[in-house]
Amino acid sequence: MIAMLTALLSTAVLSGAVLAIASVGEVLAERAGVVDLGVEGLMSMGAATAVLVAIETGNPWIALLAAMVVGALGGMVFASAAVLAQASQVLCGLATTFLGVGLSAAIGHSVAGQPVSAVFQPVAIPVLSAIPVIGPAFFSQNLLIVPAYILLPAALHWMLFYTRHGMNVRAVGENPAAADAAGISVRAIRFWYVTAGAALAGAAGAYLSLAMIPSWSEGMVAGRGWIAVALVIFAGFRPFNAAAGGLLFGLISAIGFLGQARGWPVAAPILNMLPYLGTLLFIMLPAVIRRVGRSGGEAPASLGEAYYRSVR
Repeated sequence: MIAMLTALLSTAVLSGAVLAIASVGEVLAERAGVVDLGVEGLMSMGAATAVLVAIETGNPWIALLAAMVVGALGGMVFASAAVLAQASQVLCGLATTFLGVGLSAAIGHSVAGQPVSAVFQPVAIPVLSAIPVIGPAFFSQNLLIVPAYILLPAALHWMLFYTRHGMNVRAVGENPAAADAAGISVRAIRFWYVTAGAALAGAAGAYLSLAMIPSWSEGMVAGRGWIAVALVIFAGFRPFNAAAGGLLFGLISAIGFLGQARGWPVAAPILNMLPYLGTLLFIMLPAVIRRVGRSGGEAPASLGEAYYRSVR
């Protein structure tokens, strides 16, 4: 029983980290008032770029950095249209997704299905890896697990909620006119936080192709970018909750894998569908909580709205 529980949690941690990274990045953009629906395309570009660079250099860290740079560049393109040109954030995000998916298919065609040897290998952290169940799941896997679930969410939570700069970012998302009147550059904060979130989406794609599935194939992101956007709503727009949501999604996925491996009398397509059903629940749960009168994470008041200084 302990062995099965350890295997289940290990699979959940491994598969959920990609969503933890991507959703924490989306929290950054949405806290600044911008909905970036281009996460799917940015993750695709990150995954393809990481494989190409890993094969060329033999170094997964350089590949991860390259994926983050490509994600950031894609985020700048999106932010230039949605923030600087004040075009529809929804349409710009959809365009970014289609562009990213198409470009990733084109640049990754030459390495499609090719195994990658330069990947993030499992590394056991002394002492912590010996903790029953939790140790093998969190502290005996690749080196990106601890940053994805602990270090990155902790750093961003501290920055957003315990620093003056974080207060400025949240002010831009809540009331950009008041923030502008206080001397905060609304466009600059939105532009660079969208870019930072996009870089993390690229990193999530690199994690997918260098740690979780060590290869590239067209469509391998498989809707995870959209799920990451949904997790932000479930997380109440908080980094730690977003990372926990990624782990919960990973657990749902792991249950599906376990069911197929153990031959449960459930059709495989239904088991494969579990994570997406879970996504629907993630979206519905905050609304249900608010309906029964309990405090839940509210979206920033100006989320998705362009800011026009002339109508301040």
